[in-house]
This record gives sequence, structure tokens and C-alpha cells, in this order.
Amino acid sequence: MGDSVTIVGAGLSGSLLAILLARRGHRVEVFERRGDPRVGAHDAGRSINLGLSARGIMALRRAGLWEEVRPLTVPMRGRLVHRRGRPPAFHPYGRDPAQILYSIRRDALATLLVSRAEKEQDVRFFFDTRCVAVDRERAAVTVEGQAGPREVRADFVVGADGAFSVVRAETHRGLPADFRQEFLDWGYKELTIPPAPGGGPRVPIEALHVWPGSEGLVVGHPNLDDSLTCTLFMAHDRLTALTGEDEAEALFLEHFPGLLDLVPDLAGQVTAGPVGHLVTVRTSPWRHRDRVVLVGDACHAVYPFYGQGMNSSFEDCVVLDERMAAHPGDRAAAFAAYQELRRPHTDVLAELSAQNFLELRDGLRSPLHLARKKADRALHRLFPRAWVPLYTLVSHTTTPYGDALRRARVQDRVAGAAVLAGAALLAAAALRGVRRARGDRRGPS
Repeated sequence: MGDSVTIVGAGLSGSLLAILLARRGHRVEVFERRGDPRVGAHDAGRSINLGLSARGIMALRRAGLWEEVRPLTVPMRGRLVHRRGRPPAFHPYGRDPAQILYSIRRDALATLLVSRAEKEQDVRFFFDTRCVAVDRERAAVTVEGQAGPREVRADFVVGADGAFSVVRAETHRGLPADFRQEFLDWGYKELTIPPAPGGGPRVPIEALHVWPGSEGLVVGHPNLDDSLTCTLFMAHDRLTALTGEDEAEALFLEHFPGLLDLVPDLAGQVTAGPVGHLVTVRTSPWRHRDRVVLVGDACHAVYPFYGQGMNSSFEDCVVLDERMAAHPGDRAAAFAAYQELRRPHTDVLAELSAQNFLELRDGLRSPLHLARKKADRALHRLFPRAWVPLYTLVSHTTTPYGDALRRARVQDRVAGAAVLAGAALLAAAALRGVRRARGDRRGPS
């Protein structure tokens, strides 16, 4: 008989981990403060759409779910960048058709994961039930639902309760723990580009649409019904103050004029929707002895600009499951190995996600930056194994994030040396040409 497990948080990572642990014979109870995602909408203020990439797909394959999830997705074969005064420009994600991302609605994926988890023999969900306390030494949590508070004991507790994790806070209380939380001074609102009046999409559907601007950024994920769910990113104070429709329309005319033609009620959507926050969380430790362990945003929330939040959380679930299999009967060793393997790389992901914000906002408007990206893709086509762009390593492989960054930096140094060498050769050739010209003017001696 396996261990009894309490998972706090029935989000994407909590539900996937419940499936993996139950298949190893563990008895799992999952407690979630929100309502059942299969009944109504419970993610107000959170990003509605997600982009599945290689790491997330690997995890879903491991759980035997990818073939069920795939029909719920729309393939995104690259970015379609909308720049003011220019026609949209398509930038493919990779050198071959397999290097694509998949757009999926959060609620659709959450519903599928919970439904599949409940089909496992020893998984039970308790919705509308909030965790209010954790006893880390006894692996006990106090939960509060409609019937009032009660204590739940297990062999170990998993904190999968997000960036503002109660499990993390309660587990670290009174201990020498590191915790770093950073809020970006930009917030976000969700918008919708509906299908065309006669049916079909208003823009090419199999792409991630990006409207970069100096004072804002709009990113659009496609949906199965030919609509796009867009996220407007802007300075939080300005977004919060944007309450009048005339002001909202003027803003889009100045910075994103094409969107007004795509969204008939754009100004109304902007002023009506809630403003979301963008936060990065880094912490240590991720565990307490053999009694508590953290996964996903509870231990490494990141900004959404690399599209890796869900994917890295799913990867956590796989690595934790593998370490527990590798250390049977020694959860403390399994939890320690999991943290050692994952934390250095998720710290790198936090940095990459912050950097990609600048790329999406500013880099996609820079001809020099775009030329460099084009050269990166060309070198990858010529030398597919020797030269792999950082984005490809992060999004289309399961190379650990830190290893991907180290390889990319080596490639950057090689590229820089090649540019300098090329410049030196051109300068030498120019100098030879000048000398020959001077010799011709002097005539024969």
C-alpha cells in the first residue's frame, strides 16, 4: 500500500501530480479553495489561455493524456507580429513543422485533468475548501469548507497552491528560509477578438499574435472557435486608471490601431475587465524533511513572457514522480533530489522570463534584433545540431533551462567572434584596396 498524500491546490500541476502519484499506488486527497472547474468559471483574473510546449507535452504523454488534450488545442506555428504602419510579419518558431506551440484554454485543460484524476482508484477532490494551517512535523493540514474547519493528516503534503502558497508560508514559518517575491510594475487584462461576422477567423488562426508597443503589449492566443483570447499588458497604474471608453479607444488608436478593427467592443472590454498582477517567486527550501514538498508556482512562479509557467510546473511533477520512484521508502532523499535537480534551472527560467518581456515589447520593433533572430534561425537550419537558438532549446526541447542558457551564451560568443573576424577581414580588404589605388595613382617607378 502506498503513502497517503494531501495535495493543496487542484490547479493544473496539482491535478496532474494526483494522477501520477495515484498510479504509483498512493492514496491522494486534493483540496482546492476555488469551485470545481467543471462547474462554471472560477479563474477570474487569471490568464485564460496557455501555450503548451515540449516540456508540458512530455508530462502529458507521461500521464497518457496528450492524445486527449491535443484535440482541445490550436497549433501555433510561429509569431505573427503586428507593427504600426507595416503589414503583419510571420516569424516561425522553428526550422521544421514539429517545432510549434499549442494554444489551449486553461478551463478546458483543468476540466480534463480533474476528470481524469477522479477516475484513478484513490483520488478524491474537495472543492470550495480552503487550507488555513499546516503542521509540517505531522504532515497535517487544517482545511475549512462549508462544514467548518477540520484537520486532515497524511504521510506527506504537497503544496501546489500557487504563487501565494499557504503551504509554503506555513511550512517556512519560524525556519531560516529564503523568499523573494517581485511584482512587475505592469498588469494585464484579458480581451477577446471574436470570429468574423460570417464565421471563420478575423486573422490567421495558427499563430501567436503579438502587437508590440513602447507603452504596452498585446498577445493573442487562438481558440478552437476561431476567436482569439488577447492579453493586454501595460503599466499597472495606467491600466487601473483606464476607466473611460473614449480614453481606451484613444489609447488603442495611438498604440495598437489595428486592434480597433478586430474587436468591435474593444473599449468596453478594456474598461470592464479586472486587472491581473504579474509576479515572480523564488524560494528555498522547497521541502521539509519527508513531510512537505512544493511544486509549480508555489516554489517558482515566473512572468508569463516565455510561456513556460505551466510547462515548467508540469515538468516539476514528472521530476518529483521520478525521484520518488528512484528512492523508494526514502521520501526525504527523493524530495532533496527533486529540489537539487529543479531549483537551479527554475531560477534561470525566472531571469529568462523577465528578459523575454523586453524582447516582446521592444525587440520585435527593432530591425537589428529581428535580423539577429533571423540569422539564428538560418544557422540552425544549416547546422541543426551544432547551433540551436535559446528559444528553441527552451520551448521545443526538454534541455534543462540552465544548460540551455549556457549553450546559448557559448553560441553568442562564437557569433560575436565571427562578426569581429568578418569585420577585420573587410577592413583588411578595404586597406589593400586603398593601397592598390594609391599605387596606381603614383604610376610606374
